[in-house]
Amino acid sequence: MDAVFLLGSFAVFMLMGVPVAYALGLAALVGAWWIDIPYAAVMVAIAGGVNKFSLLAIPFFVLAGAIMAEGGMSRRLVAFAGVLVGFIRGGLSLVNILASTFFGAISGSSVADTASIGSVLIPEMEKKGYPRDFSTAVTVSGSVQAILIPPSHNAVIYSLAAGGSVSIAALFVAGILPGLLLGLSLSILCLFIAKKRDFPKGEVIPLRQALRICWEAVLGLFTMVIILGGILSGVFTATESASIAVLWAFFVTMFIYRDYKWSELPKLMHRTVKTVTIVMILIGFAAGFGYIMTLMQIPLKITGVLASLSDNRYVILMAINVLLLVLGTLMDMAPLILIMTPILMPVVKSIGVDPVHFGMIMMVNLSIGLLTPPVGALLFVGSAVGKVTIEQLVKALMPFFLVLLAILMAVTYIPALSLWLPSVMLAK
Repeated sequence: MDAVFLLGSFAVFMLMGVPVAYALGLAALVGAWWIDIPYAAVMVAIAGGVNKFSLLAIPFFVLAGAIMAEGGMSRRLVAFAGVLVGFIRGGLSLVNILASTFFGAISGSSVADTASIGSVLIPEMEKKGYPRDFSTAVTVSGSVQAILIPPSHNAVIYSLAAGGSVSIAALFVAGILPGLLLGLSLSILCLFIAKKRDFPKGEVIPLRQALRICWEAVLGLFTMVIILGGILSGVFTATESASIAVLWAFFVTMFIYRDYKWSELPKLMHRTVKTVTIVMILIGFAAGFGYIMTLMQIPLKITGVLASLSDNRYVILMAINVLLLVLGTLMDMAPLILIMTPILMPVVKSIGVDPVHFGMIMMVNLSIGLLTPPVGALLFVGSAVGKVTIEQLVKALMPFFLVLLAILMAVTYIPALSLWLPSVMLAK
């Protein structure tokens, strides 16, 4: 009855149109009233949820990505990807995916990826003869890589939701192979479609121009080296690497590229603070909600229900995937990670699934929800940037959904995709 009351009140607030973060906080207060504990205990849980040093990585990564995105990095990454694969038939679609790979390794945000890469490439692809709905579908599906490839903001949130028991560094490294596999699979699909629809080839860029393009892009991509290199070498933590990445992004943007006006910096900082504030409010209220769930023993009860379905780990993982895919169509990714991780973590541990591996399953699974109606964030951003309707975009995304589902099954049932690199690169 406790679980029905808590989750039911949360659902009611959502149906009333209350934003997810506030719905979590209000449901936590209702739950505290139901089980008769002081509201002050919920407030302490909320404060404790955001009072964590590791959370500083989120604002720093967001700021570094914003500086590089607005400072002309997306345009340079598109040009760099064009040097590498632009001359192939359907090359602009490959450029789109490869640019998203690079940009995701800097920003860690799929929404920023779609907005930045899409605004540059979608008009260019249409000019070269690509259908606008296809160009937009390539952009939004390619931007999913930012969720997997480090530095992923959602990996930091998952680590927090898991109680800090899962290393952020391990999650960053674990996302590399699934992210690259996704990019490769999408590229193969685009090559197949390009051949079938006879999309145009690009031009080979002259050597001198290509070298200049590569040099400018590599300066920005060095941000990725700072983040991963610093963490893997043990020189600094994920949070410290994020702060160093901000300094490097600022230096490259303002003193080397010099495309961004100093007068625009306060506005950029304001947008970043606004974004981070929303995330922190969500994290705090989710911590209060999770505290009430723990007191009501909801994770333990759900573990018992799922364990009663089968004693086969593969069946249970499939059931979890179906549950998350359904929830992903109804709610955004970050709140789902914060809500479902404490619930499902006991389940996956009971069947012997590594928490890092489960983190990658959640990342891939919930990233699909970003592309599905009615609340897929990437659908709305892609539709606005690409100037296509949601219906057109969903139809164009159908073959890309098949690729994403195939990657989800591979990550779910081949643990080595997630665990091999951490075991090699982080071995002591």
